[in-house]
Amino acid sequence: MMTTRADVRRWAGEFEALTTQLAPRFGRREPRHRAVAYLRGLLSPMQRKNGWQLAEAAGDRTPDGVQDFLARMRWDAGLVRDDLRAYVVQHLGDEQAVLVLDGP
Repeated sequence: MMTTRADVRRWAGEFEALTTQLAPRFGRREPRHRAVAYLRGLLSPMQRKNGWQLAEAAGDRTPDGVQDFLARMRWDAGLVRDDLRAYVVQHLGDEQAVLVLDGP
């Protein structure tokens, strides 16, 4: 199946809705901005997703901002995890589904 512009617009809208839903978990503007950039990087087609690659994808020259977001900014990872889980269950959940985890 070929991806259409309508598909891309729909996905962008869903991503915007998800990040809007998560925004209150990050309090200030800077952590919200970093969270969105981090999620975009994780969802990108980059093969390696370490601090340097995620920083470059976000337009940063160094990974300092990514590292600061993960290590020092205050946000409740458990609440964000719960929100993301609820989103996935709502949008991708199926009673007949089977989850398969496979390492690299």
